[in-house]
Amino acid sequence: MTTAPVLEVRRYGHDDLPQIRQAILDIHADAYAELRDDPFVQRFPWFVDHWGGNPGFACVIAYDEDEAVGFAYGAPATPGREWWREHLDPAPERDRTFSFSEMAVRVGWRKIGAGKRLADALMEGRDEDLAVLLVDPDHPRVRALYESWGYRKVGDRRPFPDSPTYAVMLAELPLT
Repeated sequence: MTTAPVLEVRRYGHDDLPQIRQAILDIHADAYAELRDDPFVQRFPWFVDHWGGNPGFACVIAYDEDEAVGFAYGAPATPGREWWREHLDPAPERDRTFSFSEMAVRVGWRKIGAGKRLADALMEGRDEDLAVLLVDPDHPRVRALYESWGYRKVGDRRPFPDSPTYAVMLAELPLT
């Protein structure tokens, strides 16, 4: 891309998953093409279905004209089951949490602000107090990017036996 395209960000919810699922999978396949043989990456369709099955599922997809080029999604955490609590003592008094699960941008649309635009759109209007996400510590630039958006590292977590250990990052909402 020689000039930044004008991206249109569209919002979706739980009921929209059948219509947007393939676009999410296609974006992810492009964004993680170099890791396509990784067993954890290959399980991504399961994660989409898991998160999309949550009635509070929220997803935003960026389009360059009619081409889906990036997405971000998550869902509200179940009250009292916010797994980030184990990293903070005491936990914040205001603790309703949105779990920011996944974001991906196609290779050709990176470094033009698409990720920030997606993250902002996903968090816009949320009524939770906090947002939590996991970041692979092998990607310090990604962690720094989230820190620049208001997230801070509060611990480390390995959510699945075959997953990497991730940095747990928490932010107060609304993001500033």
